[in-house]
Amino acid sequence: MTETLPYRDATLPIPERIEDLLSRMTLPEKVGQMMQLDSRDGVDGLVADYHVGSILHTSPETLNRAIDLAEQTRLGIPLLVGEDCIHGHSFWPGATIFPTQLGMAATWDADLVERAARVTAVEVSATGIHWTFSPVLCITRDLRWGRVSETFGEDPFLIGELGSAMVRGYQGDGLDDPTAILACAKHFAGYSETQGGRDASEADISRRKLRSWFLPPFERVAREGCRTFMIGYQSMDGVPITANRWLLDDVLRGEWGYTGTLITDWDNVGRMVWEQEVCADVAEASARAVTAGNDLVMTTPGFFQGAQDAIAQGTLTEGQVDEAVRRILLLKFELGLFEDPRRPDEARQAEVVGVAAHADLNLEMARRSLVLLSNDGTLPIDGGYVAGSDGRAVAPEGAARPARRIAVVGPNADDQHAQLGDWAGASGQVDWMPDGHPRELTETVLDGLRRVVPDCWTVTHDRGADIAVMGPDPEGETFPDGQPRPQVVHHAAPDEQMIADAVASAREADYVVAVVGDTIGLMGEGRSTATLELVGAQVALLDALAETGTPTVVVVVSSKPLVLPASALGAAAVVQAFNPGMRGGRAVAELVLGLVEPSGRLPVTAARHVGQQPIYYNQLRGQHGDRYADLTQDPQFAFGEGLSYTTVEYSDLVVAVPEVTETGTVRAEVTLTNTGARPSRETVQVYVRDLVTSVTWATKELKTFRQVDVPAGESVTVALELPVADCTLVTSDERRVVEPGDFDLLVGPSSRDAALLAARFTVTA
Repeated sequence: MTETLPYRDATLPIPERIEDLLSRMTLPEKVGQMMQLDSRDGVDGLVADYHVGSILHTSPETLNRAIDLAEQTRLGIPLLVGEDCIHGHSFWPGATIFPTQLGMAATWDADLVERAARVTAVEVSATGIHWTFSPVLCITRDLRWGRVSETFGEDPFLIGELGSAMVRGYQGDGLDDPTAILACAKHFAGYSETQGGRDASEADISRRKLRSWFLPPFERVAREGCRTFMIGYQSMDGVPITANRWLLDDVLRGEWGYTGTLITDWDNVGRMVWEQEVCADVAEASARAVTAGNDLVMTTPGFFQGAQDAIAQGTLTEGQVDEAVRRILLLKFELGLFEDPRRPDEARQAEVVGVAAHADLNLEMARRSLVLLSNDGTLPIDGGYVAGSDGRAVAPEGAARPARRIAVVGPNADDQHAQLGDWAGASGQVDWMPDGHPRELTETVLDGLRRVVPDCWTVTHDRGADIAVMGPDPEGETFPDGQPRPQVVHHAAPDEQMIADAVASAREADYVVAVVGDTIGLMGEGRSTATLELVGAQVALLDALAETGTPTVVVVVSSKPLVLPASALGAAAVVQAFNPGMRGGRAVAELVLGLVEPSGRLPVTAARHVGQQPIYYNQLRGQHGDRYADLTQDPQFAFGEGLSYTTVEYSDLVVAVPEVTETGTVRAEVTLTNTGARPSRETVQVYVRDLVTSVTWATKELKTFRQVDVPAGESVTVALELPVADCTLVTSDERRVVEPGDFDLLVGPSSRDAALLAARFTVTA
């Protein structure tokens, strides 16, 4: 009878199993466990030569072989399989692809985000993947940055709320739940504080600034139980985050008591040698990375020998490697991978991947993510329709409505890739989905209108303009580490015939729906943009459409807020759709026809011109003046803004007890009155302004919010509560405190001062 080794005995405590296994491992096996390698070129060598502990970008065909190879190794340590399932199971054909994180954030609905993450976990876990590199907790600052769409926007509080919800959805009831996957908070920390919007550039952030705004969302999810953190690419104060012992060890593990697992981003260790040039070789980089607190090293093959060389040189100890391996093995034991490696399960995939219930939730998320930015009364068309039994729009009972002709134009009207956004099939990160997700599963705006308008209506389509064509990077096909360089964008020139065809259709139509924005190649990692304007022939198209006089609804399908021309801002209506996912086109059609009420609110500020960058609502007080000499600083659309199909007035803001202690709670009420004929879901936003502070501080900060349904013609009194403990600032010596004194409680539908009611309260010592 074969003896069961202690680490194989599921009845033993996990710490005991870990120590037994660790005692049996050679140094190469330990170092291999600390490596996560790209499996797109095959897995045999990764397992046999590197003893790899984790893999990513593993095609469905390759995954079972990888698991088999791991089981056949000397100790049979299972693999941890990761993937960028950022807003759905990104690279699985037929999986549910939700709006991007920025689109999710426009819902301002943590419960909805948690439900979407739960759906993602259920689908992902059925395909043999254990770990998603999400949520992204970076704070949007400069809109030129290519990764804006991956964020929850610009506000630390909103990011923390939604990020925590996503962690709960991914990790479920615990890692022993077979539908749970590991969440990963990234990019720790300050990665989005770019220079000129350039991805991964030096983040010029003081420790106080980091503690004030960039760290709170990460601390929130650390305390929520997020099991892994990913380390940012950039440097800060000259030190790559990968080697930043103060941030990773003193703050994260020390002050916060974080016991989870840290993973570098793509080749962070190698980049310290070939890109940042702060290490002479991989041995030095490996020692610095592990000493700082990193556990798993992503896609740096040289780490295998580099870490062993560092130990031989005395710059790294085997004990430090052991600590990292313990944290990695803990995840594998808690997931139960030694008993069940969680192989791809075809039967369960058939039951859960892309099923109708998930598509319904996706549609709900898409509807809630749409932000109505302007409207002259044209929307909803003809005052609005209702959904018939087949989902098509029909006139309300007793109403007579004419047949209409809708001209759908624009480069994004029928572009599924622009609608799905980055990290979704054809965005270029994997090689087994060259055409992206199955086209028939995505409803573009054109698809949505054709399926939703009344039977007697006519829908025409003209592309009208191109955005860009892609070409090779003139610097070469690959980076110094051998990774392929992304292609560069060449703006498309206007095509007179394409514009003429679109204009002819517009003149014959009752309404135009013009769908513009950006596209794959203008969004994502390494794809920051120098401009925010609509590129290619889009402005020429919009200008020509404006001259027709036909009421035009501009739908912006984009990865970030863009600078809109006068012809768009003067259109009948503007709808912002942040990469609204597979059902986004249907959601747009329903909104245009009044089958749903617009309820989305901007999670990020929209600029009037690119020179305003960086732009965000919670600016520090103290600049000279409030405008540029030649242009305004005022944003085009403010953080928190969004219209409905009615008017809701805020009134009678009252603080119950105007004097509170530092341990007390501010309690207030505000009245919302719907003065129109349609219902509204209001996002009641609560900001705080600390009137006099010992250090410069933000002019106002979001502290809480509530979503309230206000029926047509009715008033609702909303109770608000805010713990005084949340009214903090960070002092010059980096302490987060509540300073006694006077505060304004600001309540309204957006962050604009003109939209906010104010009531004073005082905090006593």
